[in-house]
Amino acid sequence: MAFLPPEDAPRGVEGKNFLYTRVRLAWYYRPTDVSDRPVADSRLLLAAIYSEVCDINQLRAKCHVVHRDKISDLAGWKKRPDRFYFNRLFDPYIKKEFEIIQATDVRNLPEKIRDTLISRYEYIVAEKEVIPDLTDAVRLCDTCTDWCPSPDTVQCDRCKKFFHMRCVQPPLIAKPSRGYGWTCAPCSRKHEEEVDSHEVRHTPPAAAKPKSNAPAPRGRGRPRKDRTQAEKEENLLIKHFNMWPFRYFGQYTVAEDTLDPDDLIFPRTGTRQGPKFQANVPAAPEFDNIFPSEVDERGGDNTVEVLGVINSLTAAEVMEVEAHKSRLTDDEELQCSVDWLTEVIRRFSDAALAARSFTSVNMKTPTRVEKWKKTETSYTDRPWTRDEEVAFEDGILTHGGELRAVREEVGTRSMPEVVRYYGRWKNSKLQQENQRILEMGAPPKPVNRRYQSADEAREGQHVGLPDEEESVIRQPSKMPVCGACRTRESKAWWKAPKGLPSSILCDTCGTNWRKYADLNVRPLREESVPINKGKANEKREGTPLTGPSTKRAKTTASAQSTPPPAVSTTPQLRCLTCMKNGPIGKVLQCQRCTLRVHAGCYGAIVDPASVDSWLCEICQNEDTLEASVNPECLLCPRTGKEDKGKPRPTDFLRASKPTEGQGWAHILCAVFSPELTFTDATRLRLVEGINTITRHRWATSCCLCGMAGGAVIRCNDCTKEFHASCAWKREFKFGFEIQPVKSSRRDTTTITTFRGETGCMNPIVLCKEHDSNKREIYGICDTNEGGETALQVYCQAYKQAPTGQAHGLLRKARRLDHLLNLTNDTSPEQNTQPDPVCDQCKTEYSPAFYPIISLDPSASVWLCHRCHFLANETKSPPGIMAC
Repeated sequence: MAFLPPEDAPRGVEGKNFLYTRVRLAWYYRPTDVSDRPVADSRLLLAAIYSEVCDINQLRAKCHVVHRDKISDLAGWKKRPDRFYFNRLFDPYIKKEFEIIQATDVRNLPEKIRDTLISRYEYIVAEKEVIPDLTDAVRLCDTCTDWCPSPDTVQCDRCKKFFHMRCVQPPLIAKPSRGYGWTCAPCSRKHEEEVDSHEVRHTPPAAAKPKSNAPAPRGRGRPRKDRTQAEKEENLLIKHFNMWPFRYFGQYTVAEDTLDPDDLIFPRTGTRQGPKFQANVPAAPEFDNIFPSEVDERGGDNTVEVLGVINSLTAAEVMEVEAHKSRLTDDEELQCSVDWLTEVIRRFSDAALAARSFTSVNMKTPTRVEKWKKTETSYTDRPWTRDEEVAFEDGILTHGGELRAVREEVGTRSMPEVVRYYGRWKNSKLQQENQRILEMGAPPKPVNRRYQSADEAREGQHVGLPDEEESVIRQPSKMPVCGACRTRESKAWWKAPKGLPSSILCDTCGTNWRKYADLNVRPLREESVPINKGKANEKREGTPLTGPSTKRAKTTASAQSTPPPAVSTTPQLRCLTCMKNGPIGKVLQCQRCTLRVHAGCYGAIVDPASVDSWLCEICQNEDTLEASVNPECLLCPRTGKEDKGKPRPTDFLRASKPTEGQGWAHILCAVFSPELTFTDATRLRLVEGINTITRHRWATSCCLCGMAGGAVIRCNDCTKEFHASCAWKREFKFGFEIQPVKSSRRDTTTITTFRGETGCMNPIVLCKEHDSNKREIYGICDTNEGGETALQVYCQAYKQAPTGQAHGLLRKARRLDHLLNLTNDTSPEQNTQPDPVCDQCKTEYSPAFYPIISLDPSASVWLCHRCHFLANETKSPPGIMAC
């Protein structure tokens, strides 16, 4: 619409020498952006009387958007690149579509108004039901011969003449209801005469032309392409008035107002007034005594609560108030508090009304007595805790200024408290910014280039190519595949929309998607993919191994274009792991501590009916006491007494799981420690194997916090060792990488598949010094086609303890035996001695056996623990006890 200089450029002639840095763009919608119905034509757009000012580097290319009536050959127009057309308009505020016609087609208007519209605008916007009235011949009243606007006009059903509703006798108050007609006085009199003379003849209705689905007749041969005509349509001059080629002229427009050049051109709608939209409230009943005599009627002098009378005091009294107010407190921050100042003014006003001295006012009591309340209330809110402040800031980050949603995030504050804190919070941010400007100075303004001469200004400005870093994938995965056409080779790769088999598009499909929102998706057929090399070699010689089938599958018009994903209207929650929003159910929120995490990253399997009442395992343990009441992670360093307590619910480190010894371990620490496993990898329950972590990892100091407690892990690309929790707080890269496996090692390696990539899945932790963009690393919360997270897939494949081989206690014992280098393999020579048997009760089972001296030196005689205890108690052993 217009190229603009910088925002801070001077106005007038001097500002024309500045280089253009901004551009005003007219807004057009795709039909799929405003409705759910599929549209097969990717070149059809919806116009809008809406514009935005954007940076000039956001321009991608030039396109041609023309009205449908201006195009002679629509099929040829759509075959040319960057060509679009429109025939309707969408208003984003009314959320309604309107028809667009050429201004020259409007005929039912006075000559002056019609000439004004045609001279200013190229098109007219109106409702669909108004178009027949506008395009009809000019309608004049048969009585006064003036123009008849449609809202104030009635038409006779017999003579088809038009009349003003005020020109008929008697004047009409309203138009006839739907389904009824109206006849003028001469036609009514003539009809009565025909009825009286019985000469009425009902003409039979004309036979309707049968409908046919046959195409319209056309001339022989294919129409000849006229490139000259196409170029004329592209360069056709369109009239604009105040930068807009159309204006609204519908049923809510007063025709005479269009003569005013400042009249609003936007679409309008009817006012929501009248009995259809508003309730008819009956009058209140009349009673003699509505209020009891002992209750004061509200609104009188006795019920008015005085907030301040400082404006009615004399100058001397005001000076006395100011002098005493400065002595109430020495806290400068409190003196600037709105709540404190409001309460001080209130107490000084009460003292003035009660004729008390101003020196009797003090602020020792933080409460006050208000009328219509039985208890005293505090004049200021109680201080916000650190957890409440973090929850508030997180809610502002997620919901913006929607304070009702922010209040749900906080959970422990009322709505008025949240509103008041929001004002103080914004003031504190503004104070920090002003303090930074005072200390460091205002940021320098960018130097705007100017043209050196008038000739340089006339040559115009050349805009470079836009920055495509967010949409172009510089280094795709090892085997990239286009999600639409399945090609594996392309000069450039683009990010693909959701819902496709892969997350990238080739250069052709990516360009078509960005320009036309059109993807010719090739259907994926299992029979077209070779199962193994043996079957692939059975093809005829000369046939490509991965060549496409000779027959193409039939696709409908609706299947050729993939509409953009519909915007979800379901409530969203932000996961504290990936900091991305997700629907309730996929992202769970603890109702007690407000922890929010993806269900797949927490191992939670929740019934949809109980999602709103879900509790994390730390909060569940407060009721069940199945594990330790101290939820500190066993793999992290022990904190001091001042920091001891529950982890904050605003961090993923709140997500912990119990261990086999009734302790706790972070999910992050357990997953990225190679020795640890889970009794139930699906639910990430009962962390096992903490005692198998080597002594070196327990004794090594963390390079981030400097503490030696806790088990450290190592960066995958360097020798740095650190705690997993410390690395998470420093925003190190956590994820999973799939590495290919050689065919010789496939029998001994666990192989898994994630997002079409097959191999061995390895956990990855990288320092900030390493560039992770060169590797395909999946985030913890990244999901595959089945909705499983990367952490979930990894734990099920590599972190499941062998529960089918032995129970938990035996598995723990075997791990301890391995640590002590004990083996159960004993030779037969070592087991030649028989098991001891009690010489008195002949039992073979006892906690301990005690040898005794026998008469036969070659024989071993034993006593069980019970017999040994009885012999020592009675002092009468059956034999001589061994020392």
